Amino acid sequence: MFIRLCYDISIEQVLVLTIGGWIYMKHANSFADYTTDELKGILLLAEKIKQHQDDYGHILDGKKLYTLFEKTSNRTYLSFSIGMEELGGKAYNQLWKDSNFTIGDLMSEVKYVCRNVDCIMGRFKKAETTEGFMKNATVPVINGCDNTFHPTQALADMLTLYEKTGHFEAKVLYIGAKNNTYNSLSEIVTKMGGMMYGLTPFSQITNVPADFYDKLTATGHYKELPTDISKEDLKKVVADVDCVYTDTWVDMEFFTNPDYAEKKNQIINMMMPYQIDAALMEGTDTMVFHDMPIHPGYEITQDVMEKHLETILDEAENRRHAEKGLLVYLITGKLDA
Repeated sequence: MFIRLCYDISIEQVLVLTIGGWIYMKHANSFADYTTDELKGILLLAEKIKQHQDDYGHILDGKKLYTLFEKTSNRTYLSFSIGMEELGGKAYNQLWKDSNFTIGDLMSEVKYVCRNVDCIMGRFKKAETTEGFMKNATVPVINGCDNTFHPTQALADMLTLYEKTGHFEAKVLYIGAKNNTYNSLSEIVTKMGGMMYGLTPFSQITNVPADFYDKLTATGHYKELPTDISKEDLKKVVADVDCVYTDTWVDMEFFTNPDYAEKKNQIINMMMPYQIDAALMEGTDTMVFHDMPIHPGYEITQDVMEKHLETILDEAENRRHAEKGLLVYLITGKLDA
């Protein structure tokens, strides 16, 4: 049985006491508490597992993953469920609306869950819920996406960039809303020594610290482009980077919500000049990334999506592989497995 003790350490870094003694446990939320070497180790382990799956089919034998969904998903559900099975473990999925988290005390419910499983993955609407799980859990907690960070997507993005370019120091141009995907992508690109360019005309509501973007800028690996940048200057950036990245302009649970229609239309009208289209990509061999689900005709045109779809699907598939590297690291504490 784990006993969590509160020390003067990050919420994402926890000392726990087991029968065998002290162990160090980490959660996966912001990459601020991960070193560059750790992230490279997770990604290289993910690549090794992907290439030699048969050698890792039993590495998590007997281990159990609890996945809890307050938000919908195809990729997060499939990638964690299948990934855990491919490692020899088992995943137990529950919808938030069907759980006692809707009616009970969060702290006690989290502690109960931890007595049954070896790791928790939560896909929540708000960062406060993620933080509540991390604060009270005695097993690793993975943020499967909330309104502030999307770390597993960023790991998949970086794994895909590494596979396509052969290096981690990638140059990325993100065009879209400042959101959870943008935050995690910015963290990992700067952490790996690459260059992150952001063209973000508006921000969704996130819970990052007030100095979050200032700290990224101070690394020298992050730059926000002016929203009135000329097409000519933007095309120069497109030609210089490894990939142009875009994401939905409207958070997925609001996209088809009639109560949000007026706000959605305002955002779309504001963002249409920043659509990824053939004219922007013309004359370059720059890749296009999208974390899916895609809305052709909005953030990206149908023809550009179809041209780059195989790369986008590689990126989506790599969610499973990147998550396997992360699961092995968080559950076993080893990167040399």
